[in-house]
Order: sequence, then C-alpha cells, then structure tokens
Amino acid sequence: MTDKRHDGHLGAVYAATEAAEVAAAYDNWAETYEAEMRRAGYRHPSVALALLARHLPKGAGPILDAGAGTGMVGEWMGIVGYPQVEALDISAGMLAVAARKGVYAKLHNIALGSALPFADGAYAGVICTGVFTTGHVGCEALAELVRVTKAGGAIVATVKDTVWDNGFAAEINRLSGLVAMVEETDPYVSMPGEAATSPSRAIVLRLHA
Repeated sequence: MTDKRHDGHLGAVYAATEAAEVAAAYDNWAETYEAEMRRAGYRHPSVALALLARHLPKGAGPILDAGAGTGMVGEWMGIVGYPQVEALDISAGMLAVAARKGVYAKLHNIALGSALPFADGAYAGVICTGVFTTGHVGCEALAELVRVTKAGGAIVATVKDTVWDNGFAAEINRLSGLVAMVEETDPYVSMPGEAATSPSRAIVLRLHA
C-alpha cells in the first residue's frame, strides 16, 4: 500500500515514534479517516465484531472500545447487541468525530501502554482494533486491558505479526494465569492491497472465572 491511497496520513502514523506524534497524526486525519479507510476495505472492525458476538453474551456491558478512533466499531455495537460502550483513544480529534455519532456512554482521551484510570474488572469486555500495529502500541498495553476486564469477560484484539512476534505472544503466555486464548484467526491483511508479507491476526482472550 502506498501513502497516496490515504493522502499521506497512514504513512505519517506509521512513521511516528512517540505517543504525541501518533496523537497529532490522527488529529490531522480525523475528519477524512473513515472515508479513506472504508474505500481501502479496512477489515479489522468487521472481524473483531464477529468474534466479540461469538464470545461475549448479547447485552453484556460496559465494553471498552480501546483505540476507538472515530467510532467505526462503536457505531455497530448497539446494532449487534452491546448498547453500553465507552471509547478510549489517544487522539482528541478522532474522539471528537466519534462523539458526534452519539454511540458512546463515555469518551476517554488516554494513551494505551501505561496505567489506566479504571477499576479492576470495570468492563465486561474489551475490543481493540488496529492498535497493536506498526508505530502504535506493543505488548506493554495488554496487562492493563486484562486488569480492567472482569472475570469471565473477553478481550478481542487485532495484532499485526510484527507486534505478535515482538513480545505479544510471550506476554499472553506470561498472563496465562489470568487469561486463556480461546480463538485465533488465520493470518489476513488488514485491507486489500496491503503487502501479504505483513499480515495480522485477530484473537480472543477469555479471563479466567
């Protein structure tokens, strides 16, 4: 994929090396992000929603949309049976677009990767799409997502292979006393035209009851 397909925004995001740069890149992209990603055939939201519906009972909540962006996942949550959803994202600009949809109970402008200001077991489930990828967040964010998910709850996440191989799989193993991986998709590219050499996978982690 070339940056031209996304007016240079995707390249800026992938090139960012610090959280502030990632936030600024997404702030600048916020108003056109959805149109561009939909044209590109972005797959992560659909894959993750299908997995959530398979592993979390209808009506469970609240659910944390971690890395919610403009709400591409959130706008479907109520339709598929999860009306209580909160959004978390590093970009205030992206959250401003998400807020206009009126689908989130709360909006949290927070970066993943450090301590989250939520109680243990605050959420029935977590959905996290397009976050564990190039230039974004690594395995260091997983433990906090596990902590804020209640016993028996589910975490659905998409993970790029470069992140998976750089500690993510090992982190799941380290957290095995708290979670078990109950589903893992076959490798797939996040959008048509992306290099087949940089696939992702989607996983479901179940918190031990």
